[in-house]
Amino acid sequence: MTFTPCVPLLATINAMRPVFMIVMGAFLLLTIWRMTRGTHGWTPKVLMAGAILLAFGYSVVLPLYHADVLPKLSQVGFFSPNSDVAMGWHIVKLVAMNGGWMLFGLGLAMHAGIFETEKSPAPVESPSTSPFHGPAA
Repeated sequence: MTFTPCVPLLATINAMRPVFMIVMGAFLLLTIWRMTRGTHGWTPKVLMAGAILLAFGYSVVLPLYHADVLPKLSQVGFFSPNSDVAMGWHIVKLVAMNGGWMLFGLGLAMHAGIFETEKSPAPVESPSTSPFHGPAA
């Protein structure tokens, strides 16, 4: 004789997904904070801004969506009484996740030095005379 549990299992994939997102957002924020600690300039500011937005999105907004606390725009529709609330939270989610990934990627690119130009060791001198226009004034 087997007994099935009355309550759903706590360790199922659907139950663990919000916990994983919360841990991932906190770990991302902690990692970037440790990486940028003691540095100055635009690179750590952009990295931390992206990490804060992603941590907010992963640790707060997405778990609330999975718990059905926040109304989903696809379920509510545009012409219902709660459409403004659903649209507001949808915009918050879009800004947090897309803006976070954009700033985080830009900060990582700045940290890697992708946007820096290679400097020439020799100084560049402008010619004092031009064969076409005569001597420079």
